[in-house]
Parts: sequence; C-alpha cells; structure tokens
Amino acid sequence: MGNVRSSLVASVSVSCVYLIYVHIYCSHKLLQTNVLNERLPSFVYLYVKYVARAATRRTGRLHAATAGKRDVVYTLLGCRLETLLLRRFCGAAGYGRDYPDTEYRDVPMCFPEILFRRLLLVVLTDENFALSPAGLFCVRQSLKTLQPVDELKKGPFVLQVRVQEYRQVDTGVEVDIRLAATSRTGSPVWESVLTLLSKNGAHKPVRSVPKNAHECEPDGPVKEIEVGVPRTTGLQCVWFFSDFCPYRLLSLSARLFGSRSQTVPSLWMLSVCLAEIEKHKGVGVITAPINVTAEFKEPLFVPSRVKIKFWEKNRDHSPAQDLVFYMQQHGSNTFHLVGLISR
Repeated sequence: MGNVRSSLVASVSVSCVYLIYVHIYCSHKLLQTNVLNERLPSFVYLYVKYVARAATRRTGRLHAATAGKRDVVYTLLGCRLETLLLRRFCGAAGYGRDYPDTEYRDVPMCFPEILFRRLLLVVLTDENFALSPAGLFCVRQSLKTLQPVDELKKGPFVLQVRVQEYRQVDTGVEVDIRLAATSRTGSPVWESVLTLLSKNGAHKPVRSVPKNAHECEPDGPVKEIEVGVPRTTGLQCVWFFSDFCPYRLLSLSARLFGSRSQTVPSLWMLSVCLAEIEKHKGVGVITAPINVTAEFKEPLFVPSRVKIKFWEKNRDHSPAQDLVFYMQQHGSNTFHLVGLISR
C-alpha cells in the first residue's frame, strides 16, 4: 500500500513539473521577444496572466506600465489557414459549413479575426498594456480588405497586433488595437481596428440609439431579414467567437444551465449581417478592396430574434454607392449594431 501511495505521489509530482514546464516556463520564454515564430504561449499561461492583471487593476482607468515602457506590438510568423476552423466558423456565422468549397466565394471578411484570438490575449496581458484586461468589450470596429482574403490560403502568412491609442471618454477608457494580416509575398491583405472600452463602474448606462440620420432614414429600397438567435448560439460562440478575454469559457457552466445573461459577441453579429447581405446582394458587394465599419450598441441576449435591414446609399457628388445596414431587436427599437460598407 505504501509503495502504491509513493508511486502515485511521484506520478503527480512529475505531472505537475511537466505542466509547469510546458505551460508556464516555455510560454514565459516565448514572450522574451515580440516576434514569435509559429508558436504562441499556451492558453493556461495566458489565463493565469489574465487573472493576475484583472486582480490588480481597476477597470475604467489607465495604469502605468510595470516594465520599461515600450510599444505593445506582437508579430506571429509562419501562420497557416486551417480549413476545418474556417468551415466551423462558416457554419456558426450563417454561411454554411460548405461555404469555403463553393465557387467564386472569398474567405468571409470577419474570419481572419478568429486567427488573432490567442495573439490578442498576449497583447491584453502584456505588462505595458495600460488597462485591465477584465471587462473589455468592443464598441466599434473598422475592417478593410486590400486583397481577397483567399490570398491567405496560398502559403504562410504573418499576423500582427499593435496597440495604437488610448482615449479617456465619459464611460471610461477606450483603446484602439490594430490587427493586420500580410500575405506570403509581404503584401497587406486584411486589417481591422478594434475599439475596446474599459468601462468606469460608476457610469450609469444609457440606452444607445443611432446618432446619424442616415441610420434611420433610408433613401432607397430597404431589404429586411429576420434571423433567429437560438440558445445554442452562446455555446457556439464560446469556441469560435471568444472575444477578448476568457470570460466566455469561464462562464460555460452558466450557459449549460441556460443562464439568461448569455450574450453573443460583436463579431458574431457583424458576421451574420455580412453573411445575409451577401446572400441577398451577391458576393460582389463585399469583394475586395472594401471597407466595413460597425458600431455596437446594446448587447444581444439569447435566445432572441432580430431584424437585419440594409439599403444602398448614394455618396454626395459620386456615382459610387455605400450600403448601410443594422441589426435591431425584433419587435422593439433596440439597436444592436449599425454599419456601413464602402469602397
């Protein structure tokens, strides 16, 4: 009996040493440089850093760097596009799992952001990132394709995340983070600027409404689509739209028991809007080069039902047309997303 107990203790000790070496030491060594070659720190290590930062920093305020002040930028070399991940994304975002195999279809415009999930967490837990990583959520996003995203299928590509600017606002502190994907030839393919908000807990929320007249007053024919948001959407989003922190994974148990507090990520809302627009307007409407801007208003809870509306809008003194779109709660005036597609 004593020999069995000793063997068990020895096995546990070896396992602990192995886990510490693989998940902590190796990950820590990787982050000695901000240029990473194919490998990223483990999620376990990043979650530990996330909890440490969240426990020692208040939300809604800027914090001094704990290390020598430097730009927060990380570059990942040698990336490759995973077909299985792309198919799962297409299934979750309303395109259909067979979408990547259909003819004349580019990779969905929002998909590259999924490739940044862990690299973005590296940035948010960096010693020089001036905000608490807890409670960050996206309030605005600007997407741009300079070439078809399919270019990323042709070989190894490069991903980069850079913190651009912090701004004090009434509701807390905003930060702009730029994501960029570059092809194997060094040409820029895709980029996105995320505006994340660290909310001041003392601020009282005010219901958001569209600010611009064009968001409510169409100047052309309007297409309206109803989309169901089933309860299982929250679970799908845990794996494919993980936002910018481990919250969605850590709250998985509440989701399994049907908690009403489940919300869907901003990226899911934008992806579904673009998928429906493509289905009804054709793939040409989002063919590169293209710009998409989106402003995220009220959170979308599940289960739910929403309306997606879009219409063409003529630019002043220009033959080019923009496409205005928004997502609204079915049966109410609650807006979840307001966006614009332009060239």
